[in-house]
Amino acid sequence: MAAHVKGFALYPLAFGALVLSKAQSVTKSALVPGVIKHKGELVLANSRLAFISIIGGIAAGPIAAGILQVAGAPWVLRTATLIFVIGMLAALGIPRADHVGASETADDRDALRGRSIVAAGTAMGLLRATVGFFTFFAAFVLKSSKEPAWMFGVVLLLSAVGTGIGTVVAPVLRRRTREEWILAGSLVVPSVPLVFAARSYGRVALIVAATAIAAASSCGRLAFDSLLQRDGADVARGRAFARFETRFQLLWVVGGVFAVIFPSDGRWGIFLVALVLLFAGLSYVGAVRRPPAADETSRRKPRDRQLPNGNPDATGKPAE
Repeated sequence: MAAHVKGFALYPLAFGALVLSKAQSVTKSALVPGVIKHKGELVLANSRLAFISIIGGIAAGPIAAGILQVAGAPWVLRTATLIFVIGMLAALGIPRADHVGASETADDRDALRGRSIVAAGTAMGLLRATVGFFTFFAAFVLKSSKEPAWMFGVVLLLSAVGTGIGTVVAPVLRRRTREEWILAGSLVVPSVPLVFAARSYGRVALIVAATAIAAASSCGRLAFDSLLQRDGADVARGRAFARFETRFQLLWVVGGVFAVIFPSDGRWGIFLVALVLLFAGLSYVGAVRRPPAADETSRRKPRDRQLPNGNPDATGKPAE
């Protein structure tokens, strides 16, 4: 990419880098459940990984902007190459998974199709699509407005700050309310400042929108992870994270494609994001408040089935 910054080859190379980035994200989400010692550490591990990403983004953003000003875009990419090589060497030191999940059963797959997980996955998918749309939308708006390079850095920096806010707020809210309401709030609450940002569009409005969307995405993702851990079968959790993360990443790309195919000015783009988040949030609230069906209330996960003496059966089958 550094050798073709101004050539047509930059676009397929950038697409390949995006695919590899998403593949890394999917692999990371699937790997975490296999390397932690206790299942209760899953949310904590994800939070720590999120903090590492935030710190890396905050540290790398100004450095990249400085290199861009001094040496140009090719050297930004060459520096990134060095960082990726260091990351690859660090990845070689990841310990082998202590355990591998058993084969999925029909009950395990049925648990992942429960209404709570399906509704939460749909809501989270819309949120990730919105993030993908706004990522490309903000880049095109800044470029068309001929904003200086430091403005790109400010938007990226405040997005990282918003991610940090969501990462800190989600565990606090989880102690006070259910995961469903945290996810619903992550969709509905940001739509309010986004509407005001659309009315008074400018640099500040774009920064506020980037911060609000990043915070909502981070908080909503932690809530969804916790909900999937709560309602999903233990043996299928790693596979479930991989499947949902793959869907979310594809929806992120779809949102970005919409931003490219249907470009709009800053005001209407932010207003569209607010409408989508509000619609997704209210729809999810309706799904949460709807009483469960009779067959769903009678269904129990294999890990919850117990013997008459109160001890769980390792096979998940009732005692004979």
